[in-house]
Amino acid sequence: MELSIGQKVAYPSQGVCMVEHIESKTIGGSTIECYLLRVLSDNSSILVPMRNAESVGIRPVISSLQCKTLISRLKKDFDEVSCDWKTRSREYAEKLRSGDVFEAADVLKKLTFLSMEKKLSFREQNLLEKAKFLIISEITNAQTADEQALSDEIDRLVLAACKKHLSTQPRVMSAAAH
Repeated sequence: MELSIGQKVAYPSQGVCMVEHIESKTIGGSTIECYLLRVLSDNSSILVPMRNAESVGIRPVISSLQCKTLISRLKKDFDEVSCDWKTRSREYAEKLRSGDVFEAADVLKKLTFLSMEKKLSFREQNLLEKAKFLIISEITNAQTADEQALSDEIDRLVLAACKKHLSTQPRVMSAAAH
């Protein structure tokens, strides 16, 4: 994958980054071409060897069409939520590490659903916040959007998905008790 200076890209677990410049680094006698990425949410920098860009999950920001698909998926029902917190935690962390914003949407919906039943653990609360951050970061960079209005809209859509899900799957915690 060839990136260009000024291009916005999605970096797994970091959100949207800007390709600041391309530089050569000499490491152990070998010269490596690297992308210098600036994380837009906090202005930190990440140096990524060009040959590793795809393998670490860097990809272009979603298109406006994909953005509309993502927004429509946020309000749709979702698969069963696991009763086992270890399974959930591992699955959701992997989904967020994948860099796929559609997987982040699934994590957001499932953890929001779970939070309606019980207080989330510290780790699950962090995963929920990270999922929402990644979605907002991607949408606001794919199209012009007011961040607070977008956050409120996402909350509304996810709540609608949770209500739909409640009719297809009874409460997770009560299911675990049986």
